Amino acid sequence: MSERTTPRYTLMGLGILLAVALLAFFLARPAQSDNAAVAEKPAAKPSSTLQSLAELDNKAPSRRQLDIQTWNTAEGAKVLFVEARELPMFDLRLTFAAGSSQDGDAPGLATLTNAMLNEGVAGKDVSAIAEGFEGLGADFGNGAYRDMAVATLRSLSSTSKREPALKLFAEVVGKPTFPSDALARIKNQLLAGFEYQKQNPGKLASQQLFERLYGSHPYAHPSDGNAKSITPITVEQLRAFHAKAYAAGNVVIALVGDLSREDAEKIAAQVSAALPKGPALAKVAEPSEPAPGASHIDFPSKQTHLLLAQLGIDRNDPDYAALTLGNQILGGGTFGTRLMSEVREKRGLTYGVYSGFSPMQVRGPFLINLQTRAELSEGTLKLVQDILRDYLKTGPTQQELDDAKRELAGSFPLSNASNASIVGQLGAIGFYNLPLTYLEDYMQQSQSLTTEQVKAALNKHLVADKMVIVTAGPSVPQKPLPPPTDKPAEQPLGVPEH
Repeated sequence: MSERTTPRYTLMGLGILLAVALLAFFLARPAQSDNAAVAEKPAAKPSSTLQSLAELDNKAPSRRQLDIQTWNTAEGAKVLFVEARELPMFDLRLTFAAGSSQDGDAPGLATLTNAMLNEGVAGKDVSAIAEGFEGLGADFGNGAYRDMAVATLRSLSSTSKREPALKLFAEVVGKPTFPSDALARIKNQLLAGFEYQKQNPGKLASQQLFERLYGSHPYAHPSDGNAKSITPITVEQLRAFHAKAYAAGNVVIALVGDLSREDAEKIAAQVSAALPKGPALAKVAEPSEPAPGASHIDFPSKQTHLLLAQLGIDRNDPDYAALTLGNQILGGGTFGTRLMSEVREKRGLTYGVYSGFSPMQVRGPFLINLQTRAELSEGTLKLVQDILRDYLKTGPTQQELDDAKRELAGSFPLSNASNASIVGQLGAIGFYNLPLTYLEDYMQQSQSLTTEQVKAALNKHLVADKMVIVTAGPSVPQKPLPPPTDKPAEQPLGVPEH
């Protein structure tokens, strides 16, 4: 389920796309410094000239240095804070271990609980809550995923705006009333979404892939549940789940913005005290290795969806940097990767082909996904497998690795260029128990990697012949693939299906 903001009264995002997990593998990595307040430091003088790109001379552009401060509240919530005085506002993000992996025998329970947070509090319905935030110039957001559930607030930092916004936020997250009419409405929206998904071959393939990849593990079922599991969920179940999963001991509080340390401590204490009392929930068990092999979903469409996956790594794996950089060369970017070059640019077989690791609390998936013409699907699948097999055998070239390092160094400053991006990083650091120095550590590790280290990491975690494969499309006679060329005879389709 995607994150939503208060002015949208309906449940947004009907299902976790497999891509959500894939996007998760690029979660940012923040840094640490001392606890000196930014306000006590002299303001930097504005630059009088623009910096030419030529001046960089293959050096990484400068990036914002973060002073991450951390402490625990009296109720046991972990807090991470970065003071940023540039704008008169702040971002607050609560990250709970309250994702669908905690659903138990009621798939969709976590999603419904999170969706119902801003549907009602004592004396206010969903419209009044929305008007309350809007009237203060504040923005509320929430979302639920496999590992986690989040609630966010962006507000002006002046006391007159901050205090009422925080009071309303604390009520919404800590004391939702779960009105029954809102529950019925949101269930109907989910049920309508499930019907739509039956016409989406990509979604059907993703669901089957996760079922085959994870078996009986909690990651196997869709975060939004299904029609059978959603229908019987009651208000009492929502309240019970909220009481244990939205407890103060089960949350990471991330704060970034125009606040002093004293302000941040007061905000964290206020939010923590408003939550139910309770400890952190236990992490889910590690998944078992799945049986490799291919399965097909027959679906009447012009294209065939191809998904290839293995169990990858968890978010704390020491090979994270090597695998991320190695995947960037294989299929983690756009044009110029091995998969994109061979499958799209030289043969025109697809609009796009992508690969990625999705590290989570326990081993998340490594996935390759693409769509291609139905009559070329078998040949395209074999081509992708051959490209992966060759890449694992040879590893990246020195030029590929140098280019990937340069691209990472150039794009990395964007990961902490805004308060919104920083607060997301802080939430990830706290949730996955990463060191406060992770941002700098990750960059140093990535920039020092050799081709042999990347190759070794890839081969440690991936085996080309042990992929779980799911395809979805029509069963049609197959044609041979066109030979590679600089100018493919058939250009890729302009818009991918679904």
